Amino acid sequence: MSKQNLQLTPEGRLKHFLTIEGLNAEILTEILDTAETFESMPKGVNKYPVLMGKTVVNLFFENSTRTRSTFELAATRLSAEVLNMDIERSSTSKGESLLDTINNLEAMNVDMFVVRHDQSGAAHFIAQHTPPHISIINAGDGQHAHPTQAMLDMFTIRQHHKDFSTLKVAIVGDVLHSRVARSQIQALNMLGVKEIRVIAPKTLLPAQIESLGVKIYLDMTEGLDDIDIIMMLRLQKERMNSAFLASESEYYKCFGLTEERLSLAKKGALVMHPGPINRGLEIASAVADGEQSLILQQVHNGIAVRMAIMSMIIQPK
Repeated sequence: MSKQNLQLTPEGRLKHFLTIEGLNAEILTEILDTAETFESMPKGVNKYPVLMGKTVVNLFFENSTRTRSTFELAATRLSAEVLNMDIERSSTSKGESLLDTINNLEAMNVDMFVVRHDQSGAAHFIAQHTPPHISIINAGDGQHAHPTQAMLDMFTIRQHHKDFSTLKVAIVGDVLHSRVARSQIQALNMLGVKEIRVIAPKTLLPAQIESLGVKIYLDMTEGLDDIDIIMMLRLQKERMNSAFLASESEYYKCFGLTEERLSLAKKGALVMHPGPINRGLEIASAVADGEQSLILQQVHNGIAVRMAIMSMIIQPK
């Protein structure tokens, strides 16, 4: 069964949220519109009964601060019961298989798993082996996908630019190891942006990246010209060795986003980063904390977007 068919119901509604691939602009726009309704909650209202009586399990096999916290807040604000699994203290650390862990949790009558795993395809694998009444949301799998991050990025962009078709977007940095970049590219293309550029050293570019519908630039000066949105990526040092970079200082010299480099983009260009940021390596503090930065707004928007996705899955129209 394909990933596309697996995450959609026969009626074309969301059953799981595993990847942007195989979805369509209509579903992505519905996520953004639904998130907008949650973001516009009246003052003093911080809970909706959408997931009342439902149980959501956060199953994180990798460390996370922003993603795990915003998923927990999102589920809580939708009135769900939330179970945060401490993997280091779970039976998985004693040798229990992933499926055995899932099966034991299923026996506790849960309704949704939010899964982060260091292996690409883990969320899809779990979705293939769970009963029909359980839904899976991919909170990041290996180097494959991070679809909810991509959607909160799209939501953040739409708060400033209503028309995606006019935008030129640059994704800068460690594209090779980035699950976020792949999901961002898929979402941006699906929503009809004018142009997507990827700016990185050759050693940090995946093979055949052009097939995703992007233009490649190996130089920041050329790549940032006339750009509306700059999406910086974390340099994932834990996934690489010295062969990928001459040195960290050289990387910052060539690909770090400084105030001077930001001035090369279109006036008022917006700066984004999925976090965690490495100051002085990918981005200067003056830029990260500057008035053109949307980094903290992205974190804030993660709650409403994840509320939207959960509500669409649990209560399809």
